[in-house]
Amino acid sequence: MNTAFIINELQAVGTPEKAAHLQRFFKTGPGQYGEGDVFIGVVVPHTRSIAKAALQTPLTEIRKLLLSEYHEARLCGLLILVERFKKASAPAEREEIYGFYLKNISRVNNWDLVDLTCPAIVGGYLVDKSRSILYRLAESDSLWEQRISIISTLAFIRRDDFFDTLELSRKLLNHRHDLMHKAVGWMLREMGKRDRSVLTAFLEEYAAGMPRTALRYAIEHYPEPERQYFLKKR
Repeated sequence: MNTAFIINELQAVGTPEKAAHLQRFFKTGPGQYGEGDVFIGVVVPHTRSIAKAALQTPLTEIRKLLLSEYHEARLCGLLILVERFKKASAPAEREEIYGFYLKNISRVNNWDLVDLTCPAIVGGYLVDKSRSILYRLAESDSLWEQRISIISTLAFIRRDDFFDTLELSRKLLNHRHDLMHKAVGWMLREMGKRDRSVLTAFLEEYAAGMPRTALRYAIEHYPEPERQYFLKKR
């Protein structure tokens, strides 16, 4: 499929009402984190379906999708990459997709685009490789690249590998933006689901200085007495 066909498919299932809602939900107003983003009004399941039907789309066309002003076009292009990465049997193909993702990382520019794609592609590729790129992304001036750095560790958490989640959480714990507080808290929570003792040890050391949002996310699955214990540390 080519870019024009995919965008037409998205426009066929989008609605102005949903677009207006998404414009507000993703904070697209002046000075907000999603300033200037444009929505067609397509729900994610429809975008996924269109992506799955377009897996043979060449990278040159996916690049055009990523350059689109439409949020859902960028998401569709990224979801095609995710599905291709998951199905790839050759290491060279996974490397190509990973490299393409990083080359176009500036177009992964809202939190849903990050969260729905980087664990599979970036995290999935780095599972058995050096994770130094994540620390470079954590030092970026881009909020989205910083979010990619921590959310990519979800792939490691699912393999009971917590080192980089902990290190990047320490690095990003007191980030200025609430979206990063949520991201760090989310990854800590997911780690805690796998090993509560590791999370508890982290919280004993850092809870007193953590942003409240990050802490609340991290302790979401603790029993109420333990939740209150950590909340009172602040």
